[in-house]
Amino acid sequence: MRVIGLTGGIASGKSLVSEQLAERGAVVIDADKVGHSAYLKGTDTFHKVVEAFGEDIVGADGEVDRKALGSKVFADPEARRKLESIVWPAMRGMMENQLDALRADGTEIAVLEAALLIEADWIPLTDEVWLVTVSPETARQRLFERNGLSAEDAEARIRAQLTNEKRRAYAGLVIENDGTLDELSAAVDNAWSKLRNGTSD
Repeated sequence: MRVIGLTGGIASGKSLVSEQLAERGAVVIDADKVGHSAYLKGTDTFHKVVEAFGEDIVGADGEVDRKALGSKVFADPEARRKLESIVWPAMRGMMENQLDALRADGTEIAVLEAALLIEADWIPLTDEVWLVTVSPETARQRLFERNGLSAEDAEARIRAQLTNEKRRAYAGLVIENDGTLDELSAAVDNAWSKLRNGTSD
């Protein structure tokens, strides 16, 4: 099985690329969804997070209230690192298990879509990294139109992440997404064709 690590910055369109890859036959593991389930009520990670950040982050439904947790870690780098040290390894273990299951099922191509693929050190789970890039100007415009963010909030989100230049150092393939949907689809077709040719050699 070939595992593609798909990453990119905010508003880059990596989720759209992963959808297109799924349409072409890849099986996609979405790290965001894994993250949501990583500390569900009753898990070891749930207990570790509550122990680290307090019972007041547990909502009325008994689950971690992500907004309450977010308010504790958003502006506190040390708290954020503590949360990452708990959740990221748990997510990695869950993704490893999912990939192992896909291998056992005979899956040919899997895509691990993860915005934090580099930062969380999940690259070892993959065989190669694909990067979806967009210019900061286009990202700002998309965040304004799609998320309704102010110019200041959009800029803060962009500055809080790795730059495209830093990400490129890890990428075996780069998909530029400043153009139209048709142009993006053509780029994905080209990448998929190269991948299929490589896996059949």
